[in-house]
Amino acid sequence: MATEALGQAPAAQDRRAWFGQLLLGALRRTGTVLGRVFGVVRPAAWVLIVGALALWIAGQSLGWWELTVAAISITVVLALCLLFLIGRTAYDVSLDLNRTRVVVGERAVGALTLANTGSRAILPSRVLLPVGSGRGVFDVNRLAAGESAEELFAIPTSRRAVVKVGPVSVVRGDPLGLFERVHRRDEPVDLFVHPRTVLFDGQSLGFLRDLEGLPATDLSPDDVSFHALREYQPGDDLRHVHWKSTARTGHMMVRQYEETRRSHFVIGLSTSPADYRDDDEFELAISAAGSLGLRALRDSQRVEVRVQERALPSGTGKQFLDSLSALSHSRPKAGSVVELAGVVAATLPLASVVVLVCGSKVDPGDLRTACSRLPFGARVLAVVASADHAAPSLRRIGEADVVTLGALDQLPNALRKVLA
Repeated sequence: MATEALGQAPAAQDRRAWFGQLLLGALRRTGTVLGRVFGVVRPAAWVLIVGALALWIAGQSLGWWELTVAAISITVVLALCLLFLIGRTAYDVSLDLNRTRVVVGERAVGALTLANTGSRAILPSRVLLPVGSGRGVFDVNRLAAGESAEELFAIPTSRRAVVKVGPVSVVRGDPLGLFERVHRRDEPVDLFVHPRTVLFDGQSLGFLRDLEGLPATDLSPDDVSFHALREYQPGDDLRHVHWKSTARTGHMMVRQYEETRRSHFVIGLSTSPADYRDDDEFELAISAAGSLGLRALRDSQRVEVRVQERALPSGTGKQFLDSLSALSHSRPKAGSVVELAGVVAATLPLASVVVLVCGSKVDPGDLRTACSRLPFGARVLAVVASADHAAPSLRRIGEADVVTLGALDQLPNALRKVLA
């Protein structure tokens, strides 16, 4: 008897678990169906539905035929509007941008193609195309089987940004806007609006092009410049053992090298809102940093870009400009250009050229402090964006050259003054 009871208990538990899973699955499917049903009802339709119910109840309770007629009329209107939801929206949607990367002010044009690949006609519908924070609306006429329709659109590019285009939504609804059935098609496409940049000739800030770089005071177990000999320590590479000295002294001696500093171009771009007077200065600073970075990349230099709290991808010109397109102001607690200079010194101690870019609201004392925090031995240039300057100016703060720009086209002349 005990054995039978033990055998029946697991079976009962299995049945309860199976029933619970079945009930949970049914509830999920019911919730999905109800979500789709209620999703087609617009707020105005809910008002009419509630109004019709209230009129119906009031008419029956008070015996007023007029209220009942009004309830019936509203119900008929709702039913007729529901009929507009009937029909397929199975378009084959294709979203094509002529270019996914443009410069501020350039024309960005795209094409939206809707094709009916089915065997039956598709009734008229509306197509919604989100573009950034706005959206475009296209009315598509009836498409017979095998037909297609193409809509051209232009995207405003007056500001630097990453504009998300899509996904395309096909909307089937009634003329009164009471019900709306939406089907999403295609995948969104990112349009990168790059900042303006300027080209200039010559080597960017006198880059080092020698193979060995500049010698540093740090010692290294493996480099190019030989420095001295020392006794072997566990873990040393046996390839650097100096056998003649080992035989002469009786102790194993290894070579020690003087670490060299490679040509390494670093840009520190402040994104603190407290460093800039307005958005125009911020955009000018981004454009100046982009121009310097592109020049360095064309010189086949290793480029590192730092902003508050993170590093920007800068392996190629495309990566660099894409990252600048998405750049925005940092949080106030992330600090100003002074804290940014400290991060550059801590993370990139072997930088050979460092450019700090900031706005006109940075105090000269703070700029001096920021420049003094940068890696020792690095050539330092500070670029200050200031809309008040009609011509570029050059001054020295400590060991750093400070250039103040009022417009992007002043950058080449300013750099020529620095290199003179």
